[in-house]
Amino acid sequence: MEIGGLTGFALNLDDGRVQVVAEGRRENCHRLLDWLRSDDTPGRVDGVTEIWDTPRGGYEGFAIR
Repeated sequence: MEIGGLTGFALNLDDGRVQVVAEGRRENCHRLLDWLRSDDTPGRVDGVTEIWDTPRGGYEGFAIR
């Protein structure tokens, strides 16, 4: 899945969860959330928790850490 216009990262946490920080247009962030809740992800997603905040910037592109 390609969602243009987002910057940030995805990080595998030690407890098996994945932290995703994404900044961009709200519409693109919602597309990312919809995809994460779909059956089309590369891994198993048991749940998605959203936390919206003021964009902080400082990201170049979208990285997998």
